[in-house]
Amino acid sequence: MIRLVIILPLVVIAWMLLVKLIGDIKKANVDWTGVTTIIGFIALAFWLRHVTGMG
Repeated sequence: MIRLVIILPLVVIAWMLLVKLIGDIKKANVDWTGVTTIIGFIALAFWLRHVTGMG
């Protein structure tokens, strides 16, 4: 029961922050090419770390 009391408010706060973030992103003028490039490099780094075992 104590876990539920701790986890439930955290989930609600995370949901509210996510909704606010999505609203802000829709209003903003975002360079999606740069964002996807950064996400791609991060994904590539994690994949190479998984494959090679280095890093």
